[in-house]
Amino acid sequence: MTNEISTRALYDQAASQWSRNQQLLLSDFTARPRVLEAVGDVAGLHLWDLGCGEGYVGRQLAKGNPSRIDGFDLSEEMIASARSQAAELAAECGGPLRYTTANLAEADQFPPGQCDGAIAVFLFNYLSIAAMETVLARCRQAIRPGGFLVFTVPHPALAFLRPAEPPFYLEPGEHTYLGSSDLQFEGRIWRRDGVSNPVRSVHKTFADYIGALGRSGWSQLPAVIELGVTEEHLQVDPVFFSPLKGCPLHLLFHLQR
Repeated sequence: MTNEISTRALYDQAASQWSRNQQLLLSDFTARPRVLEAVGDVAGLHLWDLGCGEGYVGRQLAKGNPSRIDGFDLSEEMIASARSQAAELAAECGGPLRYTTANLAEADQFPPGQCDGAIAVFLFNYLSIAAMETVLARCRQAIRPGGFLVFTVPHPALAFLRPAEPPFYLEPGEHTYLGSSDLQFEGRIWRRDGVSNPVRSVHKTFADYIGALGRSGWSQLPAVIELGVTEEHLQVDPVFFSPLKGCPLHLLFHLQR
């Protein structure tokens, strides 16, 4: 399934719907807190936020006193929103946030230099397997020994387990799990206030992710966590979260350099 609108245009048009300063989107509950947990103490670290969007995760990390966080995203409107909100936060945390518009699938736009760790929160579901491998290889070269890469993607099975209904779905059409690698599925994810945002995922199987890690030079097995709705989420808002109870929503990969 494809859509003629580019990913850049998709997010330029919806940038205002992603802007937030508190947990609002489904994955703000089910995925992003687990990223922060996996990253841990960031004091004094230089971090990359790859596919940063409007900077939500970076702003949370900035509260831990890193030396610098560089965020990169394809959408100029999302970067503009990230810069605006970073300016508001600067007085509180010293202004470690820097944002740049970049197509990370293009080798000449990938950030130069090195960092202590990197996150990629729902970036790789917008890239082909080949482009993902390129980014993974560059991360392995750039992240200093002892550093980390933490990334999340939609669970590869999600599109085939849920109907096209709130609060999160990806629509595979007539395609099946096996044999659909690198096909793009469209979907939507909801906020707790009822607003929905467009999302998409270039389908990859679990084996595609593991194979890409090996081919890009990551020789150690990653820690892999399947993420979904918890009992705590159900207590917060049973109406919103209960349609997803027991459903695998995301994968989190944690790699050590």
